[in-house]
Amino acid sequence: MHIQDNLKNINAQLPNHVTLVAVSKTKPVSDLMEAYTAGQRIFGENKIQEMVEKHELMPKDIQWHMIGHVQRNKVKYMADFVSLIHAVDSLKLLKEINKQAKKHNRIIDCLLQIKIAKEDSKFGMSPLDAKELITSEDFSELKNVSITGVMGMATYTNDTEQIKQEFKTLKTTYDDLKTTNHSLEVISMGMSGDYQLAIDAGSTMIRVGSSIFGSRNYSN
Repeated sequence: MHIQDNLKNINAQLPNHVTLVAVSKTKPVSDLMEAYTAGQRIFGENKIQEMVEKHELMPKDIQWHMIGHVQRNKVKYMADFVSLIHAVDSLKLLKEINKQAKKHNRIIDCLLQIKIAKEDSKFGMSPLDAKELITSEDFSELKNVSITGVMGMATYTNDTEQIKQEFKTLKTTYDDLKTTNHSLEVISMGMSGDYQLAIDAGSTMIRVGSSIFGSRNYSN
C-alpha cells in the first residue's frame, strides 16, 4: 500500500479550487504520518475521541476536520483545536459548539449537513430547515461559530444518475443559502467512490479515505 503514491495520483486529478480531506478514521498514526510526509495537512475523523488522541500525537500544523455525526456532550473535547465541523444538523448542536468555542476564545467554522440521500440512515437537515436556521434570530446571536458552507452524502448506490441528482440538490441548496449568507464558500461532497461526479457537480471539498489509505479496518 503506497499512501504517498495514492495521494499524488488524487492530487494530480484535482482542480485547484477543490480541497482534499484525507479521511483517516480507524487508521494508525503511522499511516497518517506517511500522508503528512507527502504533504497532506487536512485529516478527517468521524469519532471525536480518536481525533483528540491523534491530535495530541501529531504535528500541530494539521487541520482536523470532524466529519462524523457529532454528539453535543463531546463537543468540548475538540473545541480548542478542530478546524472545521462538517456535520452540523441542528441549532441545538450549533449552540453547543458556540458555547464551547467561546471558552477557548475561538470562532469555529461549521458546515450545515443537508440530507440529500434517500437512505434513512443518513443525518442532515432539509434545505428549508437550513434556510430557516441561518436566517433565524437565534443564529444571529451566535458569535463563536461561522457557517462556511454545506455538506452532504449521496446514497450508497451504483446508480450514477441518482448520485448526480443528489449532488445537484446540494449545489442548488448552497446557491440558495449563499444569497442570504454571502460568506459561504464550501460545498463538501464526494468520497472515494464518487468524488469525480461531485467535482463535476460543483464540489469544493472532497472526503477521501480508502483511495488514499486502502480499505478500512472494519466492515461498514
